[in-house]
Amino acid sequence: MNSLFPEDTPAKPKGSTPLAERMRPRSFDELVGQEDILAPGKPLRTAIERDLLQSIILWGPPGTGKTTLARIIAELTKAKFVSFSAVLAGIKEIREVMSEAERLRRTTGRRTIVFIDEIHRFNKAQQDAFLPRVEAGDIVLIGATTENPSFEVNAALLSRSKVFVLRGLSTEDVQTILLRALRDPDRGLASDDLVVDDDALSAIAVYANGDARAALNLLELSVAAAPQTSGRRQVDKSRVEQAIQRRALLYDKSGEEHYNLISALHKSMRNSDPDASVYWLARMLEAGEDPLYVARRLVRFASEDVGNADPQALSVTVAAKDAVHFMGMPEGNTALAQAAIYLATAPKSNAIYKAYQQAAADAHNDVAQPVPLHLRNAPTPLMKALDYGKGYQYAHDEADAISEMTCLPPALEGRRYYNPADRGFEKEIRRRLEDWEKIRKSRG
Repeated sequence: MNSLFPEDTPAKPKGSTPLAERMRPRSFDELVGQEDILAPGKPLRTAIERDLLQSIILWGPPGTGKTTLARIIAELTKAKFVSFSAVLAGIKEIREVMSEAERLRRTTGRRTIVFIDEIHRFNKAQQDAFLPRVEAGDIVLIGATTENPSFEVNAALLSRSKVFVLRGLSTEDVQTILLRALRDPDRGLASDDLVVDDDALSAIAVYANGDARAALNLLELSVAAAPQTSGRRQVDKSRVEQAIQRRALLYDKSGEEHYNLISALHKSMRNSDPDASVYWLARMLEAGEDPLYVARRLVRFASEDVGNADPQALSVTVAAKDAVHFMGMPEGNTALAQAAIYLATAPKSNAIYKAYQQAAADAHNDVAQPVPLHLRNAPTPLMKALDYGKGYQYAHDEADAISEMTCLPPALEGRRYYNPADRGFEKEIRRRLEDWEKIRKSRG
């Protein structure tokens, strides 16, 4: 059976192996978290324990146990186990393994389990190389990814695999893992003479944000940096905070979390929730999102979801964009926060958005209607002779600056695109449109 590490790799002394690696669970009994898919009796755990596993995709944030689960499978299965790193492996290596898997299945009937770490980093051609062997049953594929497999894994491969979602560990789960490391004399830190305050452990667990590896790395760093007093190391909250310096928020400006957060911001503003709006805004900006990207989304929201219910919203968001461009960050963050809170507390209307969508649909789907002659300019004698501009009524010459002239093409006459909401300033716009309609009808 192949392992994730070659058998001839010499054993490393404890001190040279990172704590997170030493404390990696070696069995289901040592796993913390993920009970919804790995508790006793759950289908995935049962399939692994009975060596009946089919192709799966493990999707979850860093440090939640994807690679650990693959290692447990490697220990329990009777199949040949081969691992790839999508960062290092190329198409040549993939084809060699696929060829060997086909030969092994044909000659001995033995399966090959192929684990691909960071499968989202494989391109389409590399992913396609696995597909024939998955379909033939020569290999069982285990892919691990931090990205949404709907976007990052080929549809054909995804349809032949079961996706299991691994959640970020709870703060309590992370604290359990930290305590286990402190109490383990063989793989952990129990053999070291040290004291770690409860507040320090809590700070590490919160900082880790559901990532066990990050928590153990920070614990190890804090212990290494702690001064020795009478032969003992003391780790308190202040020592941990010095090691943290600045929390790295889970975020990938090109990945799914980018879209999740901007969606949360947009929907919080739409739902008139200023507190949630400023929170999601801060999450994005503090994680390093491009502030001008956020500004563009706020400008779009001002037209799409507020519109003429509060025409000032567009001015506020454009001013926020200019402020960010002028001042840069972090000074520009309050301008964006001001705009987001303004939008969240503004009256809402999507009437402009709907008007444009319906007009665009007619523009695409109907025959291109000619501009009515009375709306055309006639700068030349020929155009006047062809009745360009004939029948045009100059609104300012009419009572109330309203004429009976229609401006839509005849085929679309009477079509209504803009239906203002009965909220904010659009309530006044609705009243005006109704009054003007009454005036036109009275003249008819």
